[in-house]
Amino acid sequence: MSDRTKRPRHHRRTIRLLTALILGGAAGPGAAEGIAAQAATGVAQEPATVLFSNATLVDGTGAPRYVGDLLIEGGRITALGAPASIEAPPGAERRDLTDLVLAPGFIDIHNHSTTRLFGSPLATTQLAQGITTIVVGADGSSPWPISDYLGRIDDLRPTVDVATLVGHGTVRGLVLGDDYRRTATDAEIADMTVRVEQGMTEGAFGLSSGLEYDPGFYSSTGELIALARASAGHGGFYMSHMRDEEEGLLEAVDEAIRIGREAGLPVQISHIKAGNASVWGRAPDVLERIRRANEAGLDVTADQYPYAAWQSGLAIVVRSRMFSNPDSVAKGIAAAGGGSRLQIVAFELEPELNGLRLDEIARRKEMTEVEAYMWIMENGGSGLIGHTMSDEDVDTFMASEWVMTASDGGVRSAHPRGAGTFPRVLGHYVRERGILTLERAVARATSMPARRLGLDDRGVLRAGARADLVIFDPERVVDRSTFDYGTRQAVGIESVWLGGVETWSDGEPTGARPGRAIRHMP
Repeated sequence: MSDRTKRPRHHRRTIRLLTALILGGAAGPGAAEGIAAQAATGVAQEPATVLFSNATLVDGTGAPRYVGDLLIEGGRITALGAPASIEAPPGAERRDLTDLVLAPGFIDIHNHSTTRLFGSPLATTQLAQGITTIVVGADGSSPWPISDYLGRIDDLRPTVDVATLVGHGTVRGLVLGDDYRRTATDAEIADMTVRVEQGMTEGAFGLSSGLEYDPGFYSSTGELIALARASAGHGGFYMSHMRDEEEGLLEAVDEAIRIGREAGLPVQISHIKAGNASVWGRAPDVLERIRRANEAGLDVTADQYPYAAWQSGLAIVVRSRMFSNPDSVAKGIAAAGGGSRLQIVAFELEPELNGLRLDEIARRKEMTEVEAYMWIMENGGSGLIGHTMSDEDVDTFMASEWVMTASDGGVRSAHPRGAGTFPRVLGHYVRERGILTLERAVARATSMPARRLGLDDRGVLRAGARADLVIFDPERVVDRSTFDYGTRQAVGIESVWLGGVETWSDGEPTGARPGRAIRHMP
């Protein structure tokens, strides 16, 4: 059988694998957690009345921390102030938080627990990070229809609140089907626009794109502008996994900003990075473009996970999509810095190879790295962790006023970001290295994503705000997940509250599941 005959089969398999990696599978090891969660009884689900005293309050705005008390009642913060300044109602629980930080619950604006929540509604690795709200539907792949998905979340009642975006790739696939490797016609763009508007009216917060992935890879800038206008018409924003995070990085940033400018809506650049050695050191150039856009009156921000490695599908190493062409494959591997930087995950044919780098697989198989890559792609493709980023660029983005924290991971993520992102920022970048102040790190995880989403009831500590809270030990909090053990639980998060209900305590879920779907209302 010729390469031409075989390519569509493994190409379709690659697309399905990429979608699964982005959205997350509904079945798997977390099913046991789901059964346990369903069986939990006698767990308090109603908001508590609690006076937290002597806490180090970091309010999410970036203002200096201070020691004080905070009272919650009926799922809201009702008072906060100096120690001993608040009179607790009769019967209120009292908790002394001496030497602990009390902050707003963390909002993960780029999370891929989309379907895995249904097998793991306790979302243990998310709670262990202090996350109270997640946003799914990023990278152009979203649930569909939006209303059905949000209804299922309401029925599930997980431990976190869940919002979604509408995916450009999802609606493009609905309209173009398998014939997506081309520019869309005006009629097809009009059809996609109607579907984006449908998703927005059903509660999506904005439009996401994944332009390194199929089918978004083949879309024109004009198509994206048209669909972004549909999001803008309903008060949404545009979030993009840009067209290129490597050699074409700066041009891709320019395109994202152009879409925001011409469509008239805010822009969120996903998991901002300089993806390989060809663009190491260009982080200041990226941030300068974002600064200029904001000074010109646009609203452009980005999010970031605190690791110098990304996760995607093996297919994106070869940007030409010519997976069976040795020269194209060699060029892609070289741009990544060689096979030693490419860690294979989710390879179904031989799972024992998962976790190994491409160069090691080549040695085991007595192949060249190019041959090993082509062999994996011919046998269904795989997931990939690319260790191709520069720590210096990560630091530069970390220190920027335009960048917030987001995991780009989720429940049962193979990448350590899925279990460790928020504690890693607090432990490694704040306490150990001083790249950020504690106040700035909390703002990156709370008020910044809340503002981008237009959620004025969470993300800060103030009277009247939702009692979404995280309590952590600033001397102990840190990630423990690694590239070999991606789901290892973080430590140092002492307690998490969602709408006044405690969901995490003493290193484990309480069993309470007060989470719900959040619907965007323009």
